[in-house]
Amino acid sequence: MARGSSGIVAGLTAAALVAVGFLAYQASANAPDSVAVPKPEASSSAPAVGHDKPKDKERPTALPAESGTGARVVYALGDRRVWLVDARGKVTRTFAVMPSALSPRPGVYQVGSRSGSIKGSDGVLIEHVVRFAMADGDVPVGFSAAQDGSMESPDPTLKTGGVRMKRADGDAMWRFATVGAKVVVVP
Repeated sequence: MARGSSGIVAGLTAAALVAVGFLAYQASANAPDSVAVPKPEASSSAPAVGHDKPKDKERPTALPAESGTGARVVYALGDRRVWLVDARGKVTRTFAVMPSALSPRPGVYQVGSRSGSIKGSDGVLIEHVVRFAMADGDVPVGFSAAQDGSMESPDPTLKTGGVRMKRADGDAMWRFATVGAKVVVVP
């Protein structure tokens, strides 16, 4: 009888180990960013972000670790990427953007105004304008999509603040970032 019960105990132990392993895997796959391994922070004395493409073309699209909590738009200057994050902290969409000639400083902002369709400061017809910051003292900075679908590099001689995105991404931004929504700009 001892031999039979030891087989049952061994079987139950093995099943328990498999269950624990599976649960540990699930927990790690669904861990919130707040418990993820932090990324190294950029130096606060880093030079201003240029408009060159990121040097590492294999750069991951994971949400930056130091981007806050709750519902927010995250704009990573160096990655030239935006994340739309819901109230649970889950990324609902991420996409590449073309930075404006002037960029806001890293920090936390709020959407202050929006416009459905206007002419941009560079003369391009744009839609779904979501303004959230000021740069260089008097230049409004906001996300927008060119109505012709273009995402050209900005003219560095113009003081513009339009962060351009594809039209489908602009539609998603428009639905997500209403007046008062949080925008977090990271280096």
